Amino acid sequence: MGVSHMTGEKQAPNASEGISLRLIRDGAFVEDQYVTLGDDDPQPANGTIVSLARFEKERDALVARNAPLGVRLKSDESPERLGEDLERLSVIVLEFPKFRDGRAFSWARMLRTRLGFKGEIRATGHFLYDQLAHMRRVGFDAFEVRENFTLDEFARAMGEMTYVYQPSADGRRTIRELRALART
Repeated sequence: MGVSHMTGEKQAPNASEGISLRLIRDGAFVEDQYVTLGDDDPQPANGTIVSLARFEKERDALVARNAPLGVRLKSDESPERLGEDLERLSVIVLEFPKFRDGRAFSWARMLRTRLGFKGEIRATGHFLYDQLAHMRRVGFDAFEVRENFTLDEFARAMGEMTYVYQPSADGRRTIRELRALART
């Protein structure tokens, strides 16, 4: 992970910067089964991730392929634009263009709670180490991180939030709920 020039915090890079990334899913490094395509790249036979613009343009052909399919959403692209096609998607990649842009948190929670998306929600781009635990709470289950980011760092990030104040997609009890239970 890189270091933010603004805060000194560790952050993940954007894949477009040519930095080698690794994928963490279920607390382990895994091989990415998808190829992320540019808008003009030819379709390979296996799973692909395409931009929302390409998905909207080539929807029928992409869905007809009957291969694993993912869509990459920029921070200003609402997942609601995917409509009924959500059930056809295996993965949705949400971009963090800057660590200060938190719209992907809202999109992940919306996907899990309101839209009922059961597939993988992947984080990519500029996010901070101390945001990882909250990312997991709102619905992210895969993270593109720099090559030198370790599983020990990931595990430590997941364990740093012992108690939570707000309800979220993970269903953890809030401090308020725990206090109420303790009084009964």
